Amino acid sequence: MKALTFCLFSLLSPHVQARESAWNGKTPSGSDKPKAWWPFYVPPGAKSYDSASPLIQYRGLWRHSYSSSYIEGTSRWTDEPGARASFPFVGTGIEWFGSQDSKHGIATVFIDGERVDDINAWSSIPRNQQRLFWKYDLPYGKHVLAIENTGNGGESGVSSVTDIDAMVVTKGQDYAHSSLPQSSPTGEADYAQNNWSLVQKGSTGVSAMQLAVISPSHALIIDKVEHNPITVDGHPAWAALYNLHTQAVMPLKMQSNSFCAGGAFLSNGTLVNVGGNPVVEDFTSAADFGDLDGLQAVRLFHPCISSDVSGCYINENHSRIRMASPRWYNTVVRLCDGSAMIIGGSKKGGWINNATVNNPTVEYWPPKSIHGSKGLPIYLPFLVDTLNANLFPIAFSLPDGKVFMAANRDAMIYDWRTNTEQRLPQIPNGIRVTYPMAGVGLLLPLSPDSYTPEILICGGSAIDDTKPGYEISSQDPASSQCSRIVLTKAGIAAGWQVEQLPEPRHMPDAVLLPTGQVFIVNGAKTGISGYGNVKGQVGESNADNPTLTPVLYTPDAPPGQRFSSAHMNSSPIPRMYHSVATLTPTADVLVAGSNPNLDRSEIKYGTEYRVERFGPPYMSAERPVVSDIPKNIPYAQQFKMNVKMPSGANGGNQTVRVALMDLGFITHAVHANSRLVYLVATFSDDGETLVVDGPPNRNVYPPGPGWIFFVVEGIPSVGKMVMVGDGQGPPVDEVAWENMLKQTIVDQYEASKKKGNEMD
Repeated sequence: MKALTFCLFSLLSPHVQARESAWNGKTPSGSDKPKAWWPFYVPPGAKSYDSASPLIQYRGLWRHSYSSSYIEGTSRWTDEPGARASFPFVGTGIEWFGSQDSKHGIATVFIDGERVDDINAWSSIPRNQQRLFWKYDLPYGKHVLAIENTGNGGESGVSSVTDIDAMVVTKGQDYAHSSLPQSSPTGEADYAQNNWSLVQKGSTGVSAMQLAVISPSHALIIDKVEHNPITVDGHPAWAALYNLHTQAVMPLKMQSNSFCAGGAFLSNGTLVNVGGNPVVEDFTSAADFGDLDGLQAVRLFHPCISSDVSGCYINENHSRIRMASPRWYNTVVRLCDGSAMIIGGSKKGGWINNATVNNPTVEYWPPKSIHGSKGLPIYLPFLVDTLNANLFPIAFSLPDGKVFMAANRDAMIYDWRTNTEQRLPQIPNGIRVTYPMAGVGLLLPLSPDSYTPEILICGGSAIDDTKPGYEISSQDPASSQCSRIVLTKAGIAAGWQVEQLPEPRHMPDAVLLPTGQVFIVNGAKTGISGYGNVKGQVGESNADNPTLTPVLYTPDAPPGQRFSSAHMNSSPIPRMYHSVATLTPTADVLVAGSNPNLDRSEIKYGTEYRVERFGPPYMSAERPVVSDIPKNIPYAQQFKMNVKMPSGANGGNQTVRVALMDLGFITHAVHANSRLVYLVATFSDDGETLVVDGPPNRNVYPPGPGWIFFVVEGIPSVGKMVMVGDGQGPPVDEVAWENMLKQTIVDQYEASKKKGNEMD
């Protein structure tokens, strides 16, 4: 029998896609009519190879099948166990597209001779052009993908089928002409003594625009609607759970477009993700993606702390659970009553904010009856005075319960209980610090002497926010300025104290370490946030010249000695617009994302899925160990925990600290709820029990999830997840909620477009 023959084989006849409805069962006005969705997509800069390509070498019996439902009209398939296809390529990533149905089964995938996965293409629903396998974290260079049919996993009594429709190579960029080590980032052996370590392993599956650590084992990653490689229910996903230990990715189903949403944890551990973008109909059309308008969306991710995340999900119900007003690029802060304050934003997607689309208000989740609002938004003059560059305001809940805000070049303290603003000195030297001139802000560590708040803001730009895009260049310099202000009467009178980063950055991320230091990473030296807006774009990016070397900031060091990049590796991966960084429970730093593109792209500064882990020197040291920590940490009460000191350490003679941390919700250089509170702690007589004073009140640490790190001489333990407070949800005002629902409409932006179309 010939190795390659044409066969109209019934089990591989073109699948009838009409049996699947459009996503969410609707097609908004203005988009094309619903049709079958196939996730085959070749990003700009990538290259597709059809199954008939001479580069694909087939061994064993492989047959042809022809249909318009296949990529380039052809597919090759086999039901012979052991039949193999090999494909050499040059790049950093590879995708294999094929079909799924009840006749398909398991194929083993090899890369460079190493077995990497078993792919089961069985499905009760027939689908074509499915992304069956992908891997994006390969070192740049020559590789060989091999796919071998096992014959197992299909219908009983029938040898299962494997087919190949196409291969897509993502070439990536060899910026540093070298690759990072591929060792596991979770063990002590990865970290060299007295040096920072950098390892790259794993892929996020969806572009990491937004990120929050939700358990000891997982992080939640949220993107916008685009052609991400992982799928859910047969279509691309834009949310996923990433396993911090195994790098496994589980897609999550999300209904609405979460592009540029904000987020925060509530007092019961539920994460709220709010706002986003309208349905994008002109490129990622609603008929293809089926997403709902995300501008008023409130997405709820309930606590899911088990390592088994199969039952985790995101809940949306726009008819009952929504914001009062549309918001794109909003910031969310958890308050001392455990609720969320939702700040500012734009009434629809765009770029630089302006008076026409500005949303100069705050609202609360759950809705509040406060200042006569009855659940509706409350006007803030600050968000008018700070136009135009005031999106994603920098905000932190302060130890007196008020809220610090910075936007554009200005700052204030907002007392939400009295609805009053206290304006602060302007940020020096004309530096703008919020989108699209994004700097990064942090509330520096709070110490138990007085829990005096101090704000640090680094990076940004002096670009004029009234300029049109065609007068702004990707080569305009970013700022190296860092500004600090102590929020006491004397500190405010003294104003902002200025120092300089080693190199300019905008769009940086700043991560609090349990040691009290700040790890600054990501960003660009020139340009501005966003994509497709300015002259001299690089690919689609508005920015250029990525900052590849992180810097460590030590707040309590003498001025002029606070910044250092000693013993740090530079990354070869540019991380600019839509990048994130977070502390992990193991106390290293996870870095992901970067996507200055409308949709997934492989051109320069393309969509980045690779994950990096930066390990401080303490990762190689013997770590203290904590155990028997109560699940709930009380306010103004003591609790006990058992500790095991490193060998040779003596608790009475060592500097020890208990760090209570909120790892925050990170997006667009905003780390609004990141928090480090040091607690008073003393050893019991046995030297193994630590008696710790809980936070004095809800202002110092708002009720909600947290992490306890025990730090001995600058070496932290692995973090233990706790709930600060009683774990109850924030107060619910039913009257305010019902009034908000009565006074607003579902997805009002989409509704207004429909009304306009009807009038036309």
